Amino acid sequence: MLTKLNHHDDDLAESHEINVTPFIDVVLVLLIIFMVAAPLATVDVNVNLPASTANSTPRPDKPIILTIKADHSLMLGGEAVNRSALGVALDHAAKGNKERRVFLRADKSIDYDTLMQTLNALRSAGYLKIALVGLEQTQR
Repeated sequence: MLTKLNHHDDDLAESHEINVTPFIDVVLVLLIIFMVAAPLATVDVNVNLPASTANSTPRPDKPIILTIKADHSLMLGGEAVNRSALGVALDHAAKGNKERRVFLRADKSIDYDTLMQTLNALRSAGYLKIALVGLEQTQR
């Protein structure tokens, strides 16, 4: 606390100025923590994606990402989901909005039959807007 000496009185007078330096330090530390933590909040399921030469589209704020892993298991976001419960899990993730786009990622070792079974499960659940995700490949 800052004090000023008043030579006319024997009392110490208080200064009503606020020191904002500690507040700024705390805000900057919180900013750095959020900047480091934000990229870690994305879905991180390791799959070996095939490459594509198509133009990429902007990613929505909260995408619904369905992943088919190499062992044919399904992951919705970061959680494992059974193929029979896929519709219920999608309804929960999309909050019942069947117009939401579902981003489908699949390991490149997945056979065509497994991919079609998953697309059929999405269609039977009422989700017709499906985007296939692949790695960007530069054209030679």
